Amino acid sequence: MYKKLLATALGGGGLLVLLTTPASAQSTSAQSSGDIAAGAAAQLASDASAIDLAVLTDNVFVLICAALVVFMQAGFAMVEAGLTRAKNAAHMMLKNLLDFVVGATGFALMGYHIAFSGASYFGFDWLWGAPDSPAPGAENLTMPVHFLFNMAFAAAASTIVSGAVAERVKFRAYFIYAVAISSFIYPTVVNWVWGGGWLSDLNTPFIDFAGGTVVHVTGGVCALMGSKITGARIGRYNADGTSNPIPGHNVPLAILGVFILLIGWFGFNSGSFLSADLQIGHIGVVTALGAATGAIGALITSVLTVKTPDVTLVGNGLLGGLVAITAGALNLSVFGAMTTGFVGGVIATLGVLALDRFRIDDPVGAIPVHMLAGAWGTIAVGLLADPDAVVGGGGPVGFLYGGSINLLVAQFLGLFVIAGFVAVCSGTMFLVMRERGQLRVSPEEEMLGMDLAEHATPAYNDDSVGMDAFLQDWTPDIGSDLGVDDDWLDAGV
Repeated sequence: MYKKLLATALGGGGLLVLLTTPASAQSTSAQSSGDIAAGAAAQLASDASAIDLAVLTDNVFVLICAALVVFMQAGFAMVEAGLTRAKNAAHMMLKNLLDFVVGATGFALMGYHIAFSGASYFGFDWLWGAPDSPAPGAENLTMPVHFLFNMAFAAAASTIVSGAVAERVKFRAYFIYAVAISSFIYPTVVNWVWGGGWLSDLNTPFIDFAGGTVVHVTGGVCALMGSKITGARIGRYNADGTSNPIPGHNVPLAILGVFILLIGWFGFNSGSFLSADLQIGHIGVVTALGAATGAIGALITSVLTVKTPDVTLVGNGLLGGLVAITAGALNLSVFGAMTTGFVGGVIATLGVLALDRFRIDDPVGAIPVHMLAGAWGTIAVGLLADPDAVVGGGGPVGFLYGGSINLLVAQFLGLFVIAGFVAVCSGTMFLVMRERGQLRVSPEEEMLGMDLAEHATPAYNDDSVGMDAFLQDWTPDIGSDLGVDDDWLDAGV
């Protein structure tokens, strides 16, 4: 039996040898070529998948950052409501809620097209395409994701104003300036800097990485014009020029808002790179250190000026540090970020104290935090831009790092032109509303509070309303049920 099996095996082996002919060799060669071709095709497919993965990753990253920036509206709402009086808290919350609503709508219908229409400025090209159409200036992003991220910025620029004019501006006036900022003023500035406009085409281009000027100085200048033209709140200043502080009603709420803004700022700055790149780690570090050193600067300044570590000034100093490093979040070294943030916190604190000298009533400190600290941060780029802050090196060089003065000149030029344009547009808008009686509420409404005067909805309700009638009707029965003497219960009540 075993002999038969051995013979069969040997026969099969011989047949395999006979089959190994030149024709068979050609077949083997063809198979090898086919394997090579298949491998090449697989490599191409892998490369295509990698490209698709990069596009997908960038879009997911920027979309998450856009959501963080939208969430900053909650932080703004808490800061503004907490630093104003309780009788206006619901009004402040509603305005910040509608900043997103108005910003999204106005920026979609008009603002986005002005911002990214290139050199035509006001061509009003309908830029929306297919859901996968590439965004202007960011080929890996789809246009819807690019819009969402920039729309969140437009809402942030608008909300800066609401805190500075809080407690005395009509709700209808808020609607007018919110639409104007998100639909025209802010988009025009975006066009100049990020949308292919003239500031980006200078021989030494103006640099504003994440909106230190485009968002914060723009919103801060609008806030300054609105506050000055509207006038101070009743009782804020005396005839002899002295001031009467009007403290906010809820400091914990305001500081919680500061924490939310800090978290949202990581999306604000890192998302501005518009790509999930290794660079975003450095941007995140710069953001954190700018916030920390801003708070330290404010803490020291607060102790030296008002003789106490004032929590609201320190909170605003942290925000001032964040605003200050926003323009240079891509181009500042760790040392540059700490220096810029520290000075930003000092400026934000001193700015709050200086406003009283000019009788400018800004209940939340929006003007020094956004306009003054933002202006300093824009100038700081011209001084402290470090070429090695960019991955791979080769970034712009600040004047104090051995660069020419051209970058510093470009920063000053962009800052003053943008501030002047915004001041003219917003100042004209607020003056027209004031002359038409559409800007400020009546003294009676202001004293009553915006919650009741404008919305008939107080933020806080007194749970004891009706308690006297309840006790009068039910006290005997309650005393009986509890087994307590009625006289003792009456005495206790």
